Amino acid sequence: MTVEKIIALLNQQAPEASALDWDNVGLLVGDKDWPVDKVYIALDATDEVIEDAINQGAQMIITHHPMIFTSVNKVTGDHFVGRRIITLIEHHIAVYAMHTNFDIHGMTDIAKNVLGIKQSVVLDVCEEDEEHNEYGIGCVGMMEDAMTLEQFAAFVRDAFHLSHVKVFGDAETEVRMVAIAPGSGKSEINPAIRKAADVLVTGDIDHHSGIDAVAKGIAIVDAGHYGIEHIFIEYIGNYLKGKTGTLEVIYAKEKEPFWLV
Repeated sequence: MTVEKIIALLNQQAPEASALDWDNVGLLVGDKDWPVDKVYIALDATDEVIEDAINQGAQMIITHHPMIFTSVNKVTGDHFVGRRIITLIEHHIAVYAMHTNFDIHGMTDIAKNVLGIKQSVVLDVCEEDEEHNEYGIGCVGMMEDAMTLEQFAAFVRDAFHLSHVKVFGDAETEVRMVAIAPGSGKSEINPAIRKAADVLVTGDIDHHSGIDAVAKGIAIVDAGHYGIEHIFIEYIGNYLKGKTGTLEVIYAKEKEPFWLV
């Protein structure tokens, strides 16, 4: 296969045109004509990921988060992004990112299935197709059984195989209507309130956003940025293996990028 053919398959799942205006998705490093028989899938193209991809003989890295996000004025070894680009080109490894386009066409569906959310609607609508189907960031729906916020937080932690989650709100609050926005979801607090959610499950919630959300009447379960989005890795690997049958897929050994004392 070639980089171009793999990109075509990925666009069937999450079209690049669906990405939000501020995002930087698509082929970020490499040539569409480069041959690929082994891909490496990760959340981020870190130095560790690139080194492992080289050692494993991968010709393409597929990530959720873009390795190049802001303007790059120079590609030199003096900057960590420049060093990564140089290393990747030296080893003929392409890098492709599918970020907010996958958030809209994939991530939310996987996450809501993990939690068993039913009767869901889009949380924050970004686009609508010719048949008036809405697509966007996150979703809101019902849990099969009501539970306390403390019980629900433990359920989220275990469902996403995490060591911990951070919770804002009264432990005894009843939870039934759930909003979920994988990734950094501070901007989705007000949409979740408008959709009458009891709780928002997301990541990267700061102190003031958390306590303000509770004051507005919604609880928060912060499962971390990595915590929810690591589901991208296995899903895309299985998707590509199912589409090709011959492509070898390597999964990054992901973990939280921080540790707790």
